[in-house]
Amino acid sequence: MLFLVISEPRPEPPSSVASQRKLFWDWIAPLQVTGEVRSVHAKVGRGAVALFDVPSNERLHRRLNEWADIVPAHFQVHALIDPAAAQAYLNNT
Repeated sequence: MLFLVISEPRPEPPSSVASQRKLFWDWIAPLQVTGEVRSVHAKVGRGAVALFDVPSNERLHRRLNEWADIVPAHFQVHALIDPAAAQAYLNNT
């Protein structure tokens, strides 16, 4: 299941959370290796955008709680459809 997650960190001085931001990258790196995170990008200013490929809503819930424990944030979550699956659906309608 694909989910685009956009984080909006709490409004704290960036320098006060620099160590947590470093921990975020350490936390997400193994998820990229396993493919659970297909891509992740820092946003200009603050926050990040990540494309999760997880087997369930519960797994995404777990990962977002882990993320928020490192960098407290509000998350926008968008469920996505793989482009090939979307095109296959259109071809069968």
